[in-house]
Amino acid sequence: MEVVSPRSSAIATCAAALLLLLGAALLCSAAESPPYTVVHQESDFEVRLYRESTWMSAPVRDISFEKATLNGFHRLFQFIQGANLNFSRIPMTFPVVTSIVPEAGPLHSWAYSVRFYLPPKFQADPPTPLPELDLEPHVWESHCVAVRRFSGFAKDENIVREAEKLASSLSRSPWANMTSSESSYAYSIAQYNSPFRVIGRVNEVWVDVVAPGSNGCEFSGVATF
Repeated sequence: MEVVSPRSSAIATCAAALLLLLGAALLCSAAESPPYTVVHQESDFEVRLYRESTWMSAPVRDISFEKATLNGFHRLFQFIQGANLNFSRIPMTFPVVTSIVPEAGPLHSWAYSVRFYLPPKFQADPPTPLPELDLEPHVWESHCVAVRRFSGFAKDENIVREAEKLASSLSRSPWANMTSSESSYAYSIAQYNSPFRVIGRVNEVWVDVVAPGSNGCEFSGVATF
């Protein structure tokens, strides 16, 4: 009979609890999400212009994307449940975005930033998180993002493959070689669903880009969301 140590049991219990928190939060998500305008569209990707917005960011250092996302979201969830100096409860928004910083440390360790878009009510003056949560507000300046949608669960074994597919699509488009040199992130993964949803899941891989022949992002008026 396999013997489970108290430490292993505690870790498993904690992980299950965090998944329940994540599921409860995302199942009850509000309709708020960062507004954007589609400026270019192809069959397998699109380019969006996101206006300046404020997010709450949880820095995480880990090799695993999945563990980093869970760690960061757990801290963000505490923040929106009132773990801030104002004791404010903040409605859940979507997506939850995990941005990846490659080559951030020894032994191929990676750094991540797990982000939560603040609803309009809190954009100008976000509540201050409790210090122990190690969170910080992040002003995301107006910028363009190339987006490729994919289904299923975003996991360690498939996110790099999805990012490579987006890079391949960009290389065959007018946006070839237009990834932003000013971005601090290799790419980001946006997740829109509860972990309890199995069918019809929506994820996106994002990479910052600049418009061909310009220093920013040109608007062609395709659609606004």
